[in-house]
Amino acid sequence: MKLFHGSNMEIPAIDLEKCRPFKDFGKGFYTTPFQNQAWTMARRTVKIYGNGIPWITEFSFDENILKDDRHNTLTIRKFDEPGNEWALFVINNRNRRFFDNKNLECNVDGKYDIVSGPVANDDIAALINTFLSGVISEDALRRELTFRELSIQYSFHTTRAIALLHKTGTYHE
Repeated sequence: MKLFHGSNMEIPAIDLEKCRPFKDFGKGFYTTPFQNQAWTMARRTVKIYGNGIPWITEFSFDENILKDDRHNTLTIRKFDEPGNEWALFVINNRNRRFFDNKNLECNVDGKYDIVSGPVANDDIAALINTFLSGVISEDALRRELTFRELSIQYSFHTTRAIALLHKTGTYHE
């Protein structure tokens, strides 16, 4: 499968130390199978940081690794849909005050090598904040998430996982 990463600069090699914490699935290198989504992220990153130009890095990845648990030495967390479990996982990874709470299901400690699932875009982040402030229930959160158009992301959190990505090209605007 092809995976794409959007940035404000060319990525010559993946460096997990440069990845930002408190993202949807924890600190890691984020990709998507949708090139247009990667371009959107690249343009957004340029706008946020005010420098660089939109770049896309393309990788090949053997998606069978995600399906074959029998021979897999990686820890993989998959979310097929934006349910309560996914929403709480994203909340716990994004929320800095939960960082030291080891009892919450999250990936701030990098226990998962790879995580895949829906992207929590700005609309979803606002919805999550509404839930956190107590305005809506967990069930209302799940119902609202069901009606959102979602994109998919694959995040890689360890050097073992990064080694499975094979760079196949770079493009810029």
